[in-house]
Amino acid sequence: MAYEIAKWLHILSSTVLFGTGFGSAYYMFFASRTGDARTIANVVRSVVIADWLFTTTTIVFQPLSGLYLAHIAQFPLASRWILWSFVLYFVAGACWVPVVFRSGCASSPRRQPTRARPCLPPTRRSCAGGRHSASRRSSRS
Repeated sequence: MAYEIAKWLHILSSTVLFGTGFGSAYYMFFASRTGDARTIANVVRSVVIADWLFTTTTIVFQPLSGLYLAHIAQFPLASRWILWSFVLYFVAGACWVPVVFRSGCASSPRRQPTRARPCLPPTRRSCAGGRHSASRRSSRS
């Protein structure tokens, strides 16, 4: 019974981790497409909260529950697939940590956009690779 509960929690945790990642990317992508610094700052703030609340807890829980499941099932921890899963897990984590810290800095109250100090430069590259000017964007509206 303990194995089934741990397995269910492990799968649920991975689903939350995956879903939060996609949800965060979805909202960040569409917020950045607006070009509105206030909208982007608000979305970044919400994404950072979601990252710390959901992603961080599942990132801690995943390896612990995986090790627990391997222990219950009596898998040798030196198995190739277990070692590779941890290597890949830490590589993915190494890619995630800098993004969180950059987002956290961008969402801090000291970095809130103002008329004198906008967060976005007047010209920036879009995700699609084209160039967008803030003045061109506002003239089309």
